[in-house]
Formats: sequence, C-alpha cells, structure tokens
Amino acid sequence: MFTGIVEELGEVVAVDRLAEAARVTVRGGAVVAGAARGDSIAVNGVCLTVTSTDGEDFTADVMAETLRRTTLGTLAPGSRVNLERPLLPTGRLGGHLVQGHVDGVGTVVSRNPAEHWDVVRVAIPPALGRYLVEKGSVAVDGVSLTVSVLGEGEPPGDGGDGQPWFEVSLIPATLAATTLGQAQPGTYVNLEVDVIGKYVERMLRDLAVRP
Repeated sequence: MFTGIVEELGEVVAVDRLAEAARVTVRGGAVVAGAARGDSIAVNGVCLTVTSTDGEDFTADVMAETLRRTTLGTLAPGSRVNLERPLLPTGRLGGHLVQGHVDGVGTVVSRNPAEHWDVVRVAIPPALGRYLVEKGSVAVDGVSLTVSVLGEGEPPGDGGDGQPWFEVSLIPATLAATTLGQAQPGTYVNLEVDVIGKYVERMLRDLAVRP
C-alpha cells in the first residue's frame, strides 16, 4: 500500500524487451536504500517487485498485462519516473490509500500556469468518470492529488469527443518533485481512482441482485 507521496524522481537506465514482458532498471538512491529482492516500489504509480539491486539501481520485471494497461511500455533510458516505497505501519498517511494498481491511462489536455500553481486538465477513460468526485482523491502517475473540477466533455455533435476530464492544481513542491512538473498536453499518465469507491460499488451491485 502506498500514499501517493513521491519520495524521489528516479531515472530509467535500461529497458530490456522480452517476450510478452520487459525488464526495467531504475536509478533511485533513496528508494533503493534498504531495498531487497521481493520488495515493492511504485514506479509512476505502478507497483513493481524488485528482482535485484546494484548500488543505487533496482531492476523489476513488467509483465505484458502491465505494459498493456499502463504507460510503462513507453519508458526508455533517460525517462524520469516517480518513485515511492510502500507505507510503513508506523508511517503517516500523507496522501490517500494507493494500491499501485492502475485503472486506466489518461491524457493531459491542457495546463495553465498561475502565480502559485499550475492547473492541469486530464482526459480520462469514460468508465472511470463515476469514481471521481470533486475534492476527492486520484493518483496521477503515482501522485496523490485532489480533484478540483470535473467535466463531462463537449458532446461529439458540438465538436468535442465526449470524453470526461478532471482538473487538479499542482503546487510548486509537486511541480519540482514529480514528473508532472514537465507533463505537457498530449502526455499519457497512469490513473488510479479511490479504491474505496470501487469496493462500495461492488457491494451495492451484489446487494441489488440478491432476491
């Protein structure tokens, strides 16, 4: 379990393409400290299992399902990535409950710099829209953020694509410490919605079908 509070910006140093999988090596001194084979590290919001470490580098295998459902398939040497170790039982839940299980990929459609923050709009897969609420939490590339505005998108007949979207405000600390500081329109981002909403939906659906 993670909290969406990024510990450091890491860098991809190698990507080995395998049959139906990939092996990535990432440099991140802070998260590698004390890490061992079998430990979990979130990379851009995706929970990966450490297979080996070497100095400040760690290696993890990424299976085909993960490559298909996330942006990790686009990583290349030199890519910057958000890194976070799992929450310790004695730690503070500074963000929100993040599993590292990506629900879908969104697209940055705009960013508007202001004096003290940047407002970023992200288009999302229609199936995820029902899990987002204003002032609720969402993880974007592993970063815990608060939804400030929700939109349904312009109807296709009015020249839009009908795709829902949300906006978040990125403070200077987030801009400096995560990859979102450089995410321009057209950038694909991993999205994880609030897991509590998904469980509530499932339980209500099961109750509705009971005789």
